[in-house]
Amino acid sequence: MPNIVVLVKQVPDTNAKIVVNGGRVDLSSVKMVMSPYDEFAVETALKHKEAAGGEVTALTVGGNGAEKILKDAKAIGVDHIVRVDAEGEMDSNALQSVLANAVAELGGEVVYCGKSAADTGAGSTGPGLAERMGWTSVSNIIGASFDGGVSVVMPSGGGNAKVSVPLPAVISCDKGDLKVRKPNVKGIMQAKRASVDVRSIEVPASTVSVVNHALPPAKPAGKSYEGGAAAAEVAQLLRDEANVL
Repeated sequence: MPNIVVLVKQVPDTNAKIVVNGGRVDLSSVKMVMSPYDEFAVETALKHKEAAGGEVTALTVGGNGAEKILKDAKAIGVDHIVRVDAEGEMDSNALQSVLANAVAELGGEVVYCGKSAADTGAGSTGPGLAERMGWTSVSNIIGASFDGGVSVVMPSGGGNAKVSVPLPAVISCDKGDLKVRKPNVKGIMQAKRASVDVRSIEVPASTVSVVNHALPPAKPAGKSYEGGAAAAEVAQLLRDEANVL
């Protein structure tokens, strides 16, 4: 029975209005949620457990505030919730090193994660973690089955490919046809009472630092035209400015 680890990350709500103050994103009034692609990773991990047995551990890196998303994962069925205590920003190399140490401590045999985080969109955590651990890496899966092993469906060459995945492995998840389950009352009450396993792992120094945050420039106001007489000008703008013709 596999020891399954699923990585979850706390990010700003994707519907939140982002404000920059003093060269830094101000998150003081922004609702924080689990990164959306991580929800599909949790669902896939739970399906793996239901098919093959074992246990699922949800793992995050962050401060006390990050425990909410662990409780959310607990409410829908993960067995254990673990937080590596760390504050402040860290680059991808530092984060992946911390995760590799944590997964090794937990005795994980397969790791699921979202294909990318909603705040950075880098998409490097799954492949980077697999590289550090010397494990199989499969990215952007849109489906999985567990009949006698792990097989995943992933985009390939304009279509989809079904791939058998040897374990141990790190598997990053896209949306696909997965429907994420919702917590029931029993799960919510269990999550409220659940204790978070807080661990301390040395965080290596980051080699990349963020100098400044800035919002992208505002989009110019749109243009509107009426009547057939404007067709030639519209065609010219579509060709020369919008580059769509």
